[in-house]
Amino acid sequence: MNDQVQQKLPNATIALVLGIISFIACCCSMGIGGFIFSGIAYYLVLKDTKLYTEDPDAYSNFSQLNTAKIIAIIGLILAALSFIYSVYQIWSIGGWDAYMEQVQEAMEQFQNAG
Repeated sequence: MNDQVQQKLPNATIALVLGIISFIACCCSMGIGGFIFSGIAYYLVLKDTKLYTEDPDAYSNFSQLNTAKIIAIIGLILAALSFIYSVYQIWSIGGWDAYMEQVQEAMEQFQNAG
């Protein structure tokens, strides 16, 4: 009989939260924020997976870690797609300079409207 008290994996919850935040960050920063948050989440998942494989009976929330892993992977995929789409949009309007001109025009219109 195993009387060992199970504990929670230390990074499972934060990895889950970072994975969820990466979904929002994908939309706000051309995918770069999504890469950062989901990358950190995936790193934490790998770290906790190593802990779990060393002593599976010591931890109780491995299913939460699997959920965090799936969300982090989805976040990485969404970030990659968002980044590729952003690069395509910038390229299709004539490059970075043309993109910055459009941003400047939009800012001027916004300031004049208010």
